Amino acid sequence: MTPAPRRSALRLHRELTAIWGTAPGWGRLQAVNHTVIGKRFMLTALVFFAIGGVLAMLIRTQLATTKSAFLDAAAYAQVFTMHGVVMMFLFAIPFFEGLAMYLLPKMLGSRDLAFPRMSAYGYWCYLFGGSFLVGALLAGVAPDGGWFMYTPLSSSTYMPGVNADVWLLGITFVEISALSAAVEILVSILKLRAPGMSLTRMPIFAWYMLIVAGMMLIGFPPLILGSILLEAERAFGLPFFDPDRGGDPLLWQHLFWLFGHPEVYIIFLPAAGALSTIIPTLARRPLEGYEIVVAAVIALAFLSFGLWVHHMYTVGIPHVALSFFSVASGLAAVPTGVQIFAWLATLAHGRPRLSVPMLHVFGFLFVFVLGGLTGVMLAMVPFDWQAHDTHFVVAHLHYVLVGGFVFPMMAAGYYWLPHIFGRQSVQHLSHAAFWMIFTGFNLTFFSMHLTGLRGMPRRISTYPPEAGWEVLNFVSSMGGFVMTTGFALVALDFLLLAVFGKPFRRNPWQAGTLEWAMPTPPPAYAFASLPEVAERADRLDPDTLGPALAAGNGFLGAARNGWMEVLGVDMVTGKPEQVVVLPKRTSLPLLTALATGSVFALLLLKLYWLTLPAILVVTALFLLWTRDCGPTSDLADLPVGRGPDLPHHYQTERPPSHWAMVFTLAADATLYASLLFGALFLWLSAPNWPPGLALPLDTFTTMGVAVALIVAAVFGGRRLSDTASAARNLCIAALAHGTALVILLAFLAAIHGEATRHAAVASIFAVKSYAAFHVAVGLVLSLFGVWRIRRGNVSRLRDLDLRLGRLWHLFTLATGLIAMAFPFVLELLIGGAGT
Repeated sequence: MTPAPRRSALRLHRELTAIWGTAPGWGRLQAVNHTVIGKRFMLTALVFFAIGGVLAMLIRTQLATTKSAFLDAAAYAQVFTMHGVVMMFLFAIPFFEGLAMYLLPKMLGSRDLAFPRMSAYGYWCYLFGGSFLVGALLAGVAPDGGWFMYTPLSSSTYMPGVNADVWLLGITFVEISALSAAVEILVSILKLRAPGMSLTRMPIFAWYMLIVAGMMLIGFPPLILGSILLEAERAFGLPFFDPDRGGDPLLWQHLFWLFGHPEVYIIFLPAAGALSTIIPTLARRPLEGYEIVVAAVIALAFLSFGLWVHHMYTVGIPHVALSFFSVASGLAAVPTGVQIFAWLATLAHGRPRLSVPMLHVFGFLFVFVLGGLTGVMLAMVPFDWQAHDTHFVVAHLHYVLVGGFVFPMMAAGYYWLPHIFGRQSVQHLSHAAFWMIFTGFNLTFFSMHLTGLRGMPRRISTYPPEAGWEVLNFVSSMGGFVMTTGFALVALDFLLLAVFGKPFRRNPWQAGTLEWAMPTPPPAYAFASLPEVAERADRLDPDTLGPALAAGNGFLGAARNGWMEVLGVDMVTGKPEQVVVLPKRTSLPLLTALATGSVFALLLLKLYWLTLPAILVVTALFLLWTRDCGPTSDLADLPVGRGPDLPHHYQTERPPSHWAMVFTLAADATLYASLLFGALFLWLSAPNWPPGLALPLDTFTTMGVAVALIVAAVFGGRRLSDTASAARNLCIAALAHGTALVILLAFLAAIHGEATRHAAVASIFAVKSYAAFHVAVGLVLSLFGVWRIRRGNVSRLRDLDLRLGRLWHLFTLATGLIAMAFPFVLELLIGGAGT
């Protein structure tokens, strides 16, 4: 390279660093960059993993001998509950969210994710929510009903303290982070790719994360709904799960496992995506059956949502339904097997390098296949009836999740830590650490299969000597301590890598993916200019691409106006469509997460009268995010360095924020569908139906709210002709929303007493409350649109804010009309009984 290009590349580097970089000191709290946020997610998840590991060792110490007095029953219940909570909610999913945030823009040839501030907000919610749960354990008020919190055990009758509330509010707080990450990942993969990178050219890891994010969007709302309903029962007496008042404890199991079984695949698939990236590189051969693997992952995602009753075989499900879910559970092994055979074929046809990541790949294949085989056993109803709720199930779960997640995680760590730190492992401890983990794991959980087959139940803190389980439990405990020592060696090895590892220039694995076409550690802006991708993005040449992109010989190869610019492309073809200008670093995500946390803290302390001001503060902070978003005048199309000029994303029909609203409403609709499903399930299956009281059928409320919502949708949904009429229309929409809100709140206040008497009225209360919440948000968005017009952020060319509001108004109309009709439909279903 000649001196002139080097000076140009250095100048470009300095200009982009000034725009994209994170300020030192307290300025780090303002960070929104995907590299920083991704590393924070992963590091925090590893801290929670260590906490979960300590809790596991407390469990194994307690169970090592009969009649152990190490922990009393109450402390043991909190410890085993929090072990599951930490590993499932605070470690597994957040770790790969962090890995995805760190890697995806780099693999896709972009500079950042679509909504950097939302990534930062999600991280702070995750950190505060996780700390909230762990702090409750230290204070002795942690949840103690199991990580699944089955009712009626978790009801106020059997768990009167705040332990269950900590779980319900803490998990809901953490799930905000998960849903925000799902929307972020979906939009970023679909819209922020390198020019030319069509869906069929995406790296396989992006395919996996696209599917996982879609699963999170659909799978998490049922859990959030269940948590809200159970907290409403505990706090306000609404009897959704109380069979004496028309509720049903099985409703909780249905809502929980509608989330819980897909979550197993949500945990496994990112790990499988990492393996599908690592194995071809280490085998020095492209992944065999790329298209078939993608189809298998889509099929597995689809099947995962039809398996939730797999966990409920013993609750009295009809035999026909048991047969259906048993067959579906067995079918899930087919797409999983397709992936495994694709990996084996890639290894067989390649020339594998027996490096440390490959060692962990082999550990995964051995452990996960065994776990899958026991999973097929448990999918068969007769065997499940025998092994249900025993340590056999615990052993299967750990073989699948540790084999399917932790071994790939360590392979990913050894593979990508050189990218994060710019150093390669010296690997003095790596092999010993692997064999200690592998040996200790199999000692621990293979023995647990045997104790389960000999009848040892889950969740017991002591057992009698005559049970004959002590020797196997002692072997399990010793294996657990060997495994823990191995994890400690891995942590030490990673620390040595970061401090004393061997520096390298670029691409030590000779990979074909774009994340290696940049300096390591990566700069804040990832790529000085963006590449054009003309082939599948795991067959590229990073060694050639890297210097060219660093010199600015790509798209957006110059700094402009201090903007954080990326390219938005067509979802399918990857054709460039728009220049997306991202918002800059700010403390607002941190402050908003703190305010959000205060809402949950006030709910936990039963200070309900203070929650409304706290919610208003959260709303105000979110609105403040938009102060520096969007131009205040119409812009000409912007040059991007190659190809035709492109418009600013605010002046396009389908920018990333449009799709974010669409996906958010999809998750919202899933929650609403789960609520309606819950109400219909109670009508169909719960005891003490029909209710012995009249349903509140208020025609005035129904007609008044319906008319108001139609007015709001008509005036709020009109396309912009001029700003004056738009502001007037939004004022009318705000007035209509306000009217509907007043009517709904008056109706809810009037029926609250009856709602505590029977689940039928409680269901009406919940459905109308859902409508009231959306009407309130519609009111805020209408007034927000007026404010944006007054500030000059809206014109005929720049009407994005109004179009986003239009989507919400139409959604609120549809869901509101269903809510208004719901009491009358329920009355018809129960045949007017009790009226």
